[in-house]
Amino acid sequence: MAEHDVMLFDYWRSSAAYRVRIGLNLLGISYAGEAVDLLSGAQRGEENLARNPQGLVPTLSIDGVELTQSLAILEYLNETRSAGWLPTDAVGKARVRALSYAIAMEIHPVCNLRVARHAAALGSTTIEEWMKHFIAEGLADFEAMLQRQSESRFCYGDQVTLADICLVPQIYNARRWGVNLENLTRTNTVSARLEEIPAFAAAHPDRVRPLS
Repeated sequence: MAEHDVMLFDYWRSSAAYRVRIGLNLLGISYAGEAVDLLSGAQRGEENLARNPQGLVPTLSIDGVELTQSLAILEYLNETRSAGWLPTDAVGKARVRALSYAIAMEIHPVCNLRVARHAAALGSTTIEEWMKHFIAEGLADFEAMLQRQSESRFCYGDQVTLADICLVPQIYNARRWGVNLENLTRTNTVSARLEEIPAFAAAHPDRVRPLS
Protein backbone atom coordinates (compact mmCIF):
# COMPACT_ATOMS: atom_id res chain seq x y z
CA MET A 1 0.00 0.00 0.00
CA ALA A 2 1.44 3.37 -1.02
CA GLU A 3 2.11 5.87 1.73
CA HIS A 4 -0.44 8.42 0.61
CA ASP A 5 -3.18 5.85 0.03
CA VAL A 6 -3.84 6.23 3.75
CA MET A 7 -4.61 9.61 5.33
CA LEU A 8 -5.18 10.26 9.02
CA PHE A 9 -6.90 13.48 10.04
CA ASP A 10 -6.00 13.99 13.66
CA TYR A 11 -4.88 16.28 16.44
CA TRP A 12 -1.62 15.51 18.18
CA ARG A 13 -3.05 15.47 21.72
CA SER A 14 -6.33 13.73 20.92
CA SER A 15 -6.57 10.41 22.80
CA ALA A 16 -8.79 8.97 20.09
CA ALA A 17 -6.34 9.89 17.35
CA TYR A 18 -3.45 8.60 19.48
CA ARG A 19 -5.17 5.18 19.57
CA VAL A 20 -5.43 5.07 15.79
CA ARG A 21 -1.79 6.09 15.35
CA ILE A 22 -0.79 3.19 17.60
CA GLY A 23 -2.92 0.79 15.58
CA LEU A 24 -1.49 1.91 12.25
CA ASN A 25 2.04 1.68 13.63
CA LEU A 26 1.48 -1.82 15.00
CA LEU A 27 0.36 -2.94 11.55
CA GLY A 28 3.21 -1.17 9.78
CA ILE A 29 0.80 0.92 7.71
CA SER A 30 2.39 4.10 6.39
CA TYR A 31 0.08 7.07 6.33
CA ALA A 32 0.05 10.77 5.65
CA GLY A 33 -1.19 12.91 8.49
CA GLU A 34 -3.21 16.09 8.31
CA ALA A 35 -3.71 18.11 11.48
CA VAL A 36 -7.14 19.32 12.56
CA ASP A 37 -6.49 22.00 15.17
CA LEU A 38 -8.98 21.46 17.98
CA LEU A 39 -7.91 24.61 19.81
CA SER A 40 -8.78 26.84 16.86
CA GLY A 41 -12.09 25.05 16.27
CA ALA A 42 -11.05 23.52 12.94
CA GLN A 43 -12.98 20.36 13.82
CA ARG A 44 -16.23 22.31 13.38
CA GLY A 45 -15.14 23.78 10.08
CA GLU A 46 -16.86 22.87 6.83
CA GLU A 47 -13.94 20.78 5.57
CA ASN A 48 -13.78 18.53 8.63
CA LEU A 49 -17.56 18.26 8.95
CA ALA A 50 -17.70 16.99 5.36
CA ARG A 51 -15.67 13.92 6.33
CA ASN A 52 -16.68 13.68 9.99
CA PRO A 53 -20.27 14.88 10.61
CA GLN A 54 -19.70 14.85 14.39
CA GLY A 55 -17.00 17.46 14.04
CA LEU A 56 -14.43 15.30 15.77
CA VAL A 57 -11.11 13.57 15.15
CA PRO A 58 -9.85 11.18 14.02
CA THR A 59 -10.97 10.36 10.51
CA LEU A 60 -9.06 7.64 8.68
CA SER A 61 -9.14 7.50 4.89
CA ILE A 62 -8.19 3.96 3.87
CA ASP A 63 -9.26 1.34 1.34
CA GLY A 64 -11.31 3.94 -0.51
CA VAL A 65 -13.51 4.81 2.49
CA GLU A 66 -13.46 7.38 5.28
CA LEU A 67 -13.91 5.98 8.78
CA THR A 68 -14.62 7.78 12.04
CA GLN A 69 -14.73 6.86 15.75
CA SER A 70 -11.45 5.39 16.97
CA LEU A 71 -12.76 2.05 18.24
CA ALA A 72 -14.70 1.47 15.03
CA ILE A 73 -11.55 2.27 13.06
CA LEU A 74 -9.46 -0.10 15.16
CA GLU A 75 -11.98 -2.92 14.83
CA TYR A 76 -12.03 -2.35 11.06
CA LEU A 77 -8.23 -2.61 10.96
CA ASN A 78 -8.38 -5.69 13.16
CA GLU A 79 -10.86 -7.41 10.87
CA THR A 80 -9.29 -6.42 7.56
CA ARG A 81 -5.65 -6.91 8.59
CA SER A 82 -6.01 -9.88 10.97
CA ALA A 83 -4.33 -7.84 13.70
CA GLY A 84 -5.27 -10.14 16.58
CA TRP A 85 -6.38 -7.29 18.85
CA LEU A 86 -9.37 -9.29 20.04
CA PRO A 87 -9.23 -12.85 21.39
CA THR A 88 -10.84 -15.58 19.33
CA ASP A 89 -13.19 -16.78 22.08
CA ALA A 90 -16.40 -14.99 23.01
CA VAL A 91 -15.50 -14.52 26.68
CA GLY A 92 -12.09 -13.13 25.80
CA LYS A 93 -13.62 -10.69 23.32
CA ALA A 94 -16.08 -9.53 25.98
CA ARG A 95 -13.30 -9.03 28.54
CA VAL A 96 -11.12 -7.02 26.16
CA ARG A 97 -14.05 -4.92 24.99
CA ALA A 98 -15.07 -4.23 28.59
CA LEU A 99 -11.58 -2.96 29.41
CA SER A 100 -11.49 -0.88 26.23
CA TYR A 101 -14.92 0.60 26.82
CA ALA A 102 -14.08 1.42 30.45
CA ILE A 103 -11.61 3.92 29.03
CA ALA A 104 -13.06 4.94 25.68
CA MET A 105 -16.72 5.08 26.71
CA GLU A 106 -16.54 5.92 30.42
CA ILE A 107 -13.48 8.08 31.09
CA HIS A 108 -12.91 9.68 27.70
CA PRO A 109 -16.36 11.17 26.98
CA VAL A 110 -16.59 12.83 30.40
CA CYS A 111 -13.04 14.15 30.07
CA ASN A 112 -13.42 15.42 26.53
CA LEU A 113 -12.11 18.97 26.51
CA ARG A 114 -15.39 20.46 25.33
CA VAL A 115 -17.21 18.75 28.23
CA ALA A 116 -14.64 19.91 30.78
CA ARG A 117 -14.75 23.45 29.40
CA HIS A 118 -18.53 23.50 29.68
CA ALA A 119 -18.39 22.25 33.27
CA ALA A 120 -15.82 24.91 34.14
CA ALA A 121 -17.93 27.59 32.47
CA LEU A 122 -20.78 26.75 34.84
CA GLY A 123 -18.51 27.94 37.63
CA SER A 124 -18.56 24.94 39.95
CA THR A 125 -15.11 23.58 39.08
CA THR A 126 -11.98 24.17 37.02
CA ILE A 127 -10.95 22.15 33.99
CA GLU A 128 -8.00 20.72 35.94
CA GLU A 129 -10.16 19.68 38.91
CA TRP A 130 -12.70 18.08 36.59
CA MET A 131 -10.05 16.12 34.72
CA LYS A 132 -8.28 14.96 37.86
CA HIS A 133 -11.50 13.77 39.48
CA PHE A 134 -12.92 11.75 36.60
CA ILE A 135 -9.64 10.36 35.25
CA ALA A 136 -8.58 9.23 38.73
CA GLU A 137 -11.96 7.66 39.40
CA GLY A 138 -12.07 5.92 36.03
CA LEU A 139 -8.54 4.54 36.24
CA ALA A 140 -9.20 3.24 39.76
CA ASP A 141 -12.10 1.28 38.32
CA PHE A 142 -9.89 0.07 35.47
CA GLU A 143 -7.27 -1.09 37.97
CA ALA A 144 -9.94 -3.05 39.85
CA MET A 145 -10.94 -4.75 36.57
CA LEU A 146 -7.33 -5.77 35.94
CA GLN A 147 -6.94 -7.05 39.50
CA ARG A 148 -9.88 -9.45 39.02
CA GLN A 149 -8.09 -11.18 36.14
CA SER A 150 -5.13 -13.51 36.12
CA GLU A 151 -1.90 -11.55 35.95
CA SER A 152 -0.58 -11.28 32.42
CA ARG A 153 1.96 -9.32 30.44
CA PHE A 154 -0.60 -6.91 29.02
CA CYS A 155 -4.19 -5.91 29.83
CA TYR A 156 -5.51 -9.29 28.73
CA GLY A 157 -3.09 -12.07 28.00
CA ASP A 158 0.40 -11.80 26.65
CA GLN A 159 -0.21 -10.03 23.37
CA VAL A 160 -1.41 -6.53 22.59
CA THR A 161 -5.17 -6.12 22.42
CA LEU A 162 -7.62 -3.30 21.84
CA ALA A 163 -7.55 -2.60 25.59
CA ASP A 164 -3.81 -1.87 25.52
CA ILE A 165 -4.24 0.51 22.60
CA CYS A 166 -6.83 2.40 24.67
CA LEU A 167 -4.81 2.38 27.88
CA VAL A 168 -1.62 4.17 26.84
CA PRO A 169 -3.29 7.37 25.55
CA GLN A 170 -5.34 7.55 28.74
CA ILE A 171 -2.22 7.28 30.90
CA TYR A 172 -0.69 10.10 28.85
CA ASN A 173 -3.74 12.24 29.61
CA ALA A 174 -3.60 11.34 33.29
CA ARG A 175 0.01 12.49 33.51
CA ARG A 176 -0.79 15.63 31.56
CA TRP A 177 -3.39 16.64 34.14
CA GLY A 178 -1.33 15.64 37.16
CA VAL A 179 -3.43 12.67 38.24
CA ASN A 180 -1.92 10.59 41.06
CA LEU A 181 -1.22 7.15 39.57
CA GLU A 182 0.71 5.76 42.52
CA ASN A 183 -1.84 3.10 43.57
CA LEU A 184 -2.49 1.72 40.07
CA THR A 185 -0.09 -1.19 40.45
CA ARG A 186 -1.19 -3.44 37.59
CA THR A 187 -2.14 -0.54 35.32
CA ASN A 188 1.27 1.09 35.71
CA THR A 189 3.12 -2.18 35.10
CA VAL A 190 1.21 -2.90 31.91
CA SER A 191 1.46 0.67 30.67
CA ALA A 192 5.23 0.74 31.21
CA ARG A 193 5.65 -2.42 29.13
CA LEU A 194 3.49 -1.03 26.35
CA GLU A 195 5.33 2.29 26.23
CA GLU A 196 8.54 0.41 25.40
CA ILE A 197 7.02 -1.06 22.23
CA PRO A 198 8.25 0.99 19.23
CA ALA A 199 4.80 1.28 17.65
CA PHE A 200 3.43 2.85 20.84
CA ALA A 201 6.44 5.11 21.34
CA ALA A 202 6.25 6.42 17.76
CA ALA A 203 2.59 7.39 18.24
CA HIS A 204 3.28 9.50 21.35
CA PRO A 205 2.01 13.08 21.02
CA ASP A 206 5.50 14.49 21.55
CA ARG A 207 6.65 12.55 18.48
CA VAL A 208 3.90 13.92 16.20
CA ARG A 209 3.46 17.41 17.65
CA PRO A 210 3.56 20.11 14.95
CA LEU A 211 6.74 22.15 14.97
CA SER A 212 4.86 25.43 14.95
